[in-house]
Amino acid sequence: MNSHFRIEKDSMGDVHVPVDALYQAQTQRAIDNFPISGMPMPAQFIKALAFVKQAAARSNLELEHLEGDIAHAIIDSCQEIIDGKHLNQFPIDVFQTGSGTSSNMNANEVIATLASQKSSKNVSPNDHVNMGQSSNDVIPTTIQVSAALACHFQLFPALTRLIDTIDQKTDAVGHIVKTGRTHLMDAMPVTLGQELQGWKTQLEKAQQGIVHSLDNVTGLAQGGTAVGTGINADPKFAATFANNISVSTEISFTSSDNFFYNLSSQDAIVALSGQLKTAAVAIMKISNDLRWMNSGPLAGLGEIELESLQPGSSIMPGKVNPVIPEAAAMVAAQVIGNDTTITVAGQSGNFQLNVMLPVIALNLIQSIELIANASKLLADKAIGSFAVREDNLQLALAKNPILVTALNPVIGYLKAAEIAKKAYKEKRAIIDVAEEETELNREELEKLLNPEHLTAGGIAN
Repeated sequence: MNSHFRIEKDSMGDVHVPVDALYQAQTQRAIDNFPISGMPMPAQFIKALAFVKQAAARSNLELEHLEGDIAHAIIDSCQEIIDGKHLNQFPIDVFQTGSGTSSNMNANEVIATLASQKSSKNVSPNDHVNMGQSSNDVIPTTIQVSAALACHFQLFPALTRLIDTIDQKTDAVGHIVKTGRTHLMDAMPVTLGQELQGWKTQLEKAQQGIVHSLDNVTGLAQGGTAVGTGINADPKFAATFANNISVSTEISFTSSDNFFYNLSSQDAIVALSGQLKTAAVAIMKISNDLRWMNSGPLAGLGEIELESLQPGSSIMPGKVNPVIPEAAAMVAAQVIGNDTTITVAGQSGNFQLNVMLPVIALNLIQSIELIANASKLLADKAIGSFAVREDNLQLALAKNPILVTALNPVIGYLKAAEIAKKAYKEKRAIIDVAEEETELNREELEKLLNPEHLTAGGIAN
């Protein structure tokens, strides 16, 4: 026997396990069986899984099914994982058994080993750590818990930071008038504040959608055990568990009103992913607006100047690119792709179990973390720090032939179109051409064509 390995036994026989590993036979079998991507389950998922095991141990202790010293050893061992320790002991590939049984047993084995060391008793992965549970309710519950944790403690603070930064920027530059654009072509004027507040509302409504979708995510599968009937779980276990995990995570969870729904479908997660996609669409829109507004500095729109963060070319000296909006746009693309994966995986509920749970967990947690991180970068290194190039804005605004739209109620659409075409052809200010082509005097035209007044809407008079 190689001194680097020890022999562990499970129901299928002997397995060689690294001598210093906290996991046991079933984890090693999964390591051997799934050398696919090299991607383990996300750390957020593993920590949530530890929260689930900890709450289960507390519940079984309260219901007098688990001895006190064993229960407390399990609880303390779970806390170490929650605190970020031992994460290297969870190496199983994301692409594994569709129920996530391998990851559930990985956690059971690691926690059992730690608890045995703490209690000096033989703590069983199945009989003690997994008491009253099945992979079939543990893994859906862990997906739900990890999603709620990531949204509450990562995503919502990041989105709020981005929204607040937009508000602060509006206070600073919102009064500045610029040329509006539809179809990427000159349109009626808007203020920077109106443009920025459009972004803000997109993000606020996306966040509201995510908050609303969490209502179904927080109704937990735990207690359904193998097929949704709750076999081998105390009838009081589900409610006790929901209370315990609510206390430990500081998020309000409840027991599901239908375990068959939670085990056989991932509809609540699919809905949450759809709302994350909406947030990604908003981030893509904002990022692309920033890129266009920053384009140039000479041959583009040149409306703003983003913070210079790094050289933009290996061959063109002095070039600087809008790297943060570009990165954020790629994040949005990834999240949109993740939603497609989650949608397809959500369709894989066969009878009493969905069998694509690990890949759902991976993509969901990645989407939440990506949006959170991109939101912080957009706030701190793009929107919060860009400078406005007022000279360029005013130059374009003065020659914008579309300002003539304000004269429609006075001179009619066709006459206004003639003036716009002439002003554009001769590259002259619209007010000068309008003064020549209408009976309106300069004072009237200055009032009617004032770009700032036009941003308020209404009918010219």
